[in-house]
Amino acid sequence: MWLIALLVPLLPTIFMVSSLYCGKVSILCHQALAWALRLVGGGACVKSTHVFVFSNCTHGKGDSVLETFDLYAETHQSLCIGPQIGEILDDVVKSVKSVRPLWVLELRMHCGYSSGRLLRLLPHGGGLITVVLDPVTADLGEEIILVTSFKQSQVQFLHSSAEAIPTLNSFLESEGTSDGINLVLMDHDSQQYLLDLLALEREELLCPSGCTVLLNRGIKEPMISEESWITPEEESIPTASKQSIHL
Repeated sequence: MWLIALLVPLLPTIFMVSSLYCGKVSILCHQALAWALRLVGGGACVKSTHVFVFSNCTHGKGDSVLETFDLYAETHQSLCIGPQIGEILDDVVKSVKSVRPLWVLELRMHCGYSSGRLLRLLPHGGGLITVVLDPVTADLGEEIILVTSFKQSQVQFLHSSAEAIPTLNSFLESEGTSDGINLVLMDHDSQQYLLDLLALEREELLCPSGCTVLLNRGIKEPMISEESWITPEEESIPTASKQSIHL
């Protein structure tokens, strides 16, 4: 709450600067809002989400669990859950669903919402790899995933993305797949997006025939693009790996 109280007096200045330098400042403000909302929510937001969903959903019914998440999002603003985010995830998974097996990498979770959305549509033989740093979030998310009763494989790596990525090749080999990852959801620290994408490419983890990357930039309206997020440092990344969808 102290953060909100600090930001309110600054709003007139923010709006004035935004009108003068609307382009770059707009992007900066969106990123600041995303950071502020996540900071204010923190672990308590994850815990309150878990309590609401766990208490109000029908256990063993995956669709009921996801609908309860959406119901919670109606009264609790979140950049990580809600029907809009869910529909985008559904559309993307369906667009690459013909790939078998389909392996998805999720960097950061929010109480299992995106995990459940992804698992619900994964074809047989594929799986979800979730990298999450906070052990409390990992435990609460895993409990929600168990409640959904989805049968597809899901494994958690309790590490930072920088620590987890170099270990994924050996994991995929143990699962009998050499095709790499078909879909990457980045919903962690935006400062790590480029570094982690380059690390995934360096470790040859992205599927050679094409990999879709979803970036949650904390903007309420989804933005779909294939080039706007590419910087000069990324020119070495093969075109097949550059498709991106910004949430």
